[in-house]
Amino acid sequence: MAGAHLVLFIGCAIVLLATSTASAATVERSFHVQNLTVWRLCRPQVITAVNGSLPGPTIYAREGDTLIIHVFNKSPYNLTIHWHGIFQRLTAWADGPSYITQCPILPGNSYTYRFTITGQEGTLWWHAHLLWLRATVYGALIIRPKWGHTYPFPKPYKEVLLLLGEWWNSNVMDVENESLQLGITPNNSDAYTINGKPGELYPCSKKQTYKLKVAPGKIYLLRLINAALNNQLFFEIAGHVLKVVAVDAAYTDPYVTDIIVLAPGQTADVLLTAEQWPGAYYMAGRPYFNAENAGPFDNTTTTGILVYEGSASALIPKMPLLPAFNDTPTAHKFSSGLTSLVGARHWVPVPCKVDEQMFITIGLGLSPCGGNATCQGPNGLRFSASMNNASFQLPTSLSLLEAFFYDVKGIYTADFPDVPPLVFDYTNRSLSQSPLGFTLKGTRVKKFKYNATVEIVLQNTAFVGVENHPMHLHGNNFHVLAQGFGNFDAINDRKKFNLINPVIRNTIGVPVGGWAVIRFQANNPGAWLFHCHFDVHLPWGLATVFLVENCPILSSTLPPPPADFPKC
Repeated sequence: MAGAHLVLFIGCAIVLLATSTASAATVERSFHVQNLTVWRLCRPQVITAVNGSLPGPTIYAREGDTLIIHVFNKSPYNLTIHWHGIFQRLTAWADGPSYITQCPILPGNSYTYRFTITGQEGTLWWHAHLLWLRATVYGALIIRPKWGHTYPFPKPYKEVLLLLGEWWNSNVMDVENESLQLGITPNNSDAYTINGKPGELYPCSKKQTYKLKVAPGKIYLLRLINAALNNQLFFEIAGHVLKVVAVDAAYTDPYVTDIIVLAPGQTADVLLTAEQWPGAYYMAGRPYFNAENAGPFDNTTTTGILVYEGSASALIPKMPLLPAFNDTPTAHKFSSGLTSLVGARHWVPVPCKVDEQMFITIGLGLSPCGGNATCQGPNGLRFSASMNNASFQLPTSLSLLEAFFYDVKGIYTADFPDVPPLVFDYTNRSLSQSPLGFTLKGTRVKKFKYNATVEIVLQNTAFVGVENHPMHLHGNNFHVLAQGFGNFDAINDRKKFNLINPVIRNTIGVPVGGWAVIRFQANNPGAWLFHCHFDVHLPWGLATVFLVENCPILSSTLPPPPADFPKC
């Protein structure tokens, strides 16, 4: 039956899926999470790391493989691991966000994640999903095509991983805890990194610079991942043109550019042809920062060096002309210019019939300090965040998925609003510190019937300034139908929807002071976190959870949790 095809109806379109009898493999790895002392920026720093490395180990698999990852928590902190972008079909228990799909792995304990990669190939990643541990607990998850399948682009000479990160000269857990206790924004990072190295523009970092040696005329597949906590990043290689062929493990129409923009959580597969004069060229990343009314930020640049074989070792690398940190037109041109590769493996057409429509306002606000605490936010309040004025609060006694699965009462309420409580001029800058921005805490979720098609308008607000929020949906990809600035116009902006080949993602940067429209099919039973991937915003409450009910067919019903499932 190798090479046979199966025709499926999805929405109002027909999908032709190739099937194969190639045998899948089991990929088994062990993650030992513990303290590690590393030298960065002229000083030693104790971090939490996996298997003694920063970034952590790369997992290589093929579509159809089953992954078994044993996680041993030898750190002093509670821990979970999220497999960012993996669908987790009928393995929602392995998704990883703390108190959503599981309780944390306590210090001294272990847990084994088991899941099969279904209908996906490309560049994804894994990271801690509890507080700020993912600053140093992260790594790549590369899914290659099944044996016998090829890429829908020229075969690269080599594949290269480039993980962009963020670095603090402090214990990141202390940085976050102080921020939450005082109700203020946390201290800025001290550097950005490429594959864990800051690059020679930072002090004491000449030996902490990633170097890539290339052969003239060869094509390289760069697998880019933005693993930074709180910053979007521009990325560029001096003198070289880049061709984007996939984002978030979904193939795109080839998109030629000299600048890549990645929000935290996003990935891009990029083809680089080594066609310049032999020499040395900086690859550089710097923040795209557009938050209004915000304080200082880490406006530094991380660099690696691309060196041609045979070049003189003493060459001074050429530096790219990076955009200004607040160059929103360049960022928007990149993100809105991507389209999906129609007919590629795992491509899914846009579902036509919409069952659930939501209009969700997102943004920062303020909330009372609470108790006898003293907050140092505006007017003695604490910074907060919300969606439709609902500021999400994690449960602590039981994971949401367990409460949903076993129908345990009192853990959450299924009343997350489909629309904001009040219609107003959402992006009006004069709203800063308006009473409209006061948020209400609660564990409020939205429940969907199995296979419902969901369309969401994500609308930025301007209560405490405006910025670009990277919204990540667990357990699903979505189509990005349109995006723009100002308030969404339900009549005119709907005419701009791309229903033919919109880009497919799991994380979308909602434009600063603007909106984006996404659509997906809720065909994956479980509890799926939908949240801002700025880690500073998640504990402030910029999140909700989508509960997807079981399919009536037993073979598509979520099974019970595994025997070794962590308990709260």
